[in-house]
Amino acid sequence: MAQQGAIPRRYTRDMRIAVGSDHAGFEMKTAVAKHLADAGHQVIDLGTDSPDISVDYPTFGAAVGRAVTDGTAERGVCVCGTGIGIGIAANKIEGVRAALVHDVTTAGLARRHNDANIICLGGRTTGEVVALDAVDTFFSTDFEGGRHQHRVDELSRPGRPGRPGPPGSDPEIRERQ
Repeated sequence: MAQQGAIPRRYTRDMRIAVGSDHAGFEMKTAVAKHLADAGHQVIDLGTDSPDISVDYPTFGAAVGRAVTDGTAERGVCVCGTGIGIGIAANKIEGVRAALVHDVTTAGLARRHNDANIICLGGRTTGEVVALDAVDTFFSTDFEGGRHQHRVDELSRPGRPGRPGPPGSDPEIRERQ
C-alpha cells in the first residue's frame, strides 16, 4: 500500500544516467538532473559546471556517449542550445543512438522505434515543463523490438546504414546482394 502523500513512481526501475551540457544547456541540464535524482535515479553529471563560461558541446556529448557505451551509465541526457550539435557529437561514439527530442511524442518514439539510449534537448528551444515530461517519457518507455529491431541493427553495421561497408565487412549484406 502506498503511503498517503507519496509521489507516484514514474519509472519501472532506477537507472544510472549520465548528463552533460555546454554552457547554453546548463540550466536545463541542472533541472533535468535534479528531476531524475528526485525520482531515485543515480545521476552522473559530466559537466559543464557553469553557464558563465563558454565551452564546446562536442566534449560533453562525447563524454555522455562514452559513459553510456562503457557501462558507466545505462542511458544519457545531452543538452546544448538546440540539442543538435551535442547529439551529433554523442552519435560519433560507436554504440550510441542519441535522439533529438522536442516533446513526449518524439521521446516515446525515440525509445519505442529507435531504442535511443541518449535523449538530446535544446536548452534554448524547449521549455522546462515540456523537457521534463519528455524525459519522463523517454526513461519510462521500452523499445518495441519486432519490426524495428532490424533497423536498429542496421545502424550498428559498418559503413553507412542501408549500404554495405568495405568489401567483405558484413556477410549478411553480401548474402542479400
